[in-house]
Amino acid sequence: MSGSSNVAAMKKVVQQLRLEASVTRVMGAAGAAPDLKQFCLQNAQHDPLLTGVSSSTNPFRPQKVCSFL
Repeated sequence: MSGSSNVAAMKKVVQQLRLEASVTRVMGAAGAAPDLKQFCLQNAQHDPLLTGVSSSTNPFRPQKVCSFL
């Protein structure tokens, strides 16, 4: 690796570390749980695991086999 590419790589690392250091974090699960619960309740109507998927729009349904005798 040449010197200039090494400097460029280190600048990217420093930039990423600065970005990560500026993120505000919620400490512990007790702090994040109410926000997570609120998000889940707000988006429950769009969750296919809760509402189900119609058989006509389900891409994972078994394909019908067409066979000729």
